[in-house]
Amino acid sequence: MARRALKLASLAAAASGIYLYGNKFMDPNDFGVVRVGRAIATTAVITYDYLTSLRNVPYGSEEYDFLKSQVPPSWSETVGLGNVLPSLLQVHLRSAERLRELCCANRGTFIKVGQHLGALDYLLPEEYTRTLKVLHSQAPQSTRQEIEQVIREDLGKEIKELFVSFEDTPLGAASLAQVHKAVLQDGRTVAVKIQHPKVQAQSSKDIFLMEVLLLVVKQIFPDFEFMWLVEEAKKNLPLELDFLNEGRNAEKVAQMLKNFEFLKVPRIYWELSTRRVLLMEFMEGGQVNDKAYMEKNGIDVNEISRNLGKLYSEMIFVNGFVHCDPHPGNVLVKKCPDSGKAYIILLDHGLYQVLSESFRMDYCRLWQALIKADMKRVQKYSRRLGAGDLYPLFACMLTARSWESVNRGIDQSPVSASEDVEIRSNAAAYLPQITQLLNNVPRQMLLLLKTNDLLRGIESALHTRASASSFLNMSRCCIRAVSTYQRSKSHSLYRRVHISLTEALSLWQINLYELFLWLKGSRLGSWVIAFLSRMHHST
Repeated sequence: MARRALKLASLAAAASGIYLYGNKFMDPNDFGVVRVGRAIATTAVITYDYLTSLRNVPYGSEEYDFLKSQVPPSWSETVGLGNVLPSLLQVHLRSAERLRELCCANRGTFIKVGQHLGALDYLLPEEYTRTLKVLHSQAPQSTRQEIEQVIREDLGKEIKELFVSFEDTPLGAASLAQVHKAVLQDGRTVAVKIQHPKVQAQSSKDIFLMEVLLLVVKQIFPDFEFMWLVEEAKKNLPLELDFLNEGRNAEKVAQMLKNFEFLKVPRIYWELSTRRVLLMEFMEGGQVNDKAYMEKNGIDVNEISRNLGKLYSEMIFVNGFVHCDPHPGNVLVKKCPDSGKAYIILLDHGLYQVLSESFRMDYCRLWQALIKADMKRVQKYSRRLGAGDLYPLFACMLTARSWESVNRGIDQSPVSASEDVEIRSNAAAYLPQITQLLNNVPRQMLLLLKTNDLLRGIESALHTRASASSFLNMSRCCIRAVSTYQRSKSHSLYRRVHISLTEALSLWQINLYELFLWLKGSRLGSWVIAFLSRMHHST
């Protein structure tokens, strides 16, 4: 088996070389022998490591399926695998570290895909997600010379001609670009987002290389189904590399959510923006998952979590235009010293998902069913979204809750530590079914799953996960979205009035329930409950 892996890796290298030299659209000198060799070598070493760890376990056996899951070692001893399981977990960790090193060395697209993998808590072992999550803070930086080259090529001027001051140290560096603080000649302070110079040329070649390597690995491990990830990268990377598209997205979402006074989106300065350079209004604040920063600056953590939920419920359910990269570096919070109000600052608008109307309605109704624990409708709308007979697994992936919690009602109890362990164990155990689901659901769902996981990570850091207010806000948006859709499809005035009255009644019931929860948690509510209790006992 190991020899077969090495033969396939060699075949992949040869095929990649022939393709690149024969394709007039790809310059093999740009591709880089070292870059390709590094990716092939890392893939071969990781594959060999897994093969040797599993060499005594027949593929497809009960023991093989068990080893893919993460369960307490004590159970492994009952099937005679007490020494193999710790070894496999070590292989996960070694392989994740090798993958992280490859991403950091090859940069650009590799880091972008590695960051995506780090967000797949519902799919990958913890060793991978924990190790790859650091890629958000370990992206390499372009040199001053490289930055000057991009600005010169795109804006036709030197940095000193455009700016009074330009900070050499970037505010932040990401997989595709980095941001610098600068002051324009007219005194405006701006954030300058500059694309890494070689990313544009390398991105399509990197994706092709990943595609070849994934196909080779699938020949060795048939359960390995990650081609959907390559397909998503093919579709989304060209959009993320076009900063003019990012600027348009920023203006669209700012206009779309203008009623939310707590939201700030940096203004775009079009006169100095190109496909590789984006000039924006400078805004600063603490990261949205930095609870210590919020407490130090007198920012209400629960209010921030609640408002972030409102933003994303509005984007997903009502507008169908969703910011799909809400990792903490892209969502900042700041308290205005004059008004005392806390703001959410939304950055990096390169990656958005546009939801079709039919998908959005099915997704709304599915979440309504999940909140109400209506299992018949959960099954119905999960099937309509491509889950088929795997609808229980789909519901667990969407909510990051156990099937027992989904049946009981996801708003009935917070997530416990034991439930988190159960979810992660099941994610590894059901890897073939999860990959089948990801291949079957509409492509729109993939970025929503990633977005859901990133938002849950923020809630976990703030200790506000699965709060009642988040489900109430989701319910409001779902009701409004479905009612608006029904009115648009109705030609009867009576029917439209009936829909509006039903909508108003449903929203009023939610407001009443929210008031009840507030009273229950307040001092006044406690006093009323104590008073009624005494009155009851006295009678």
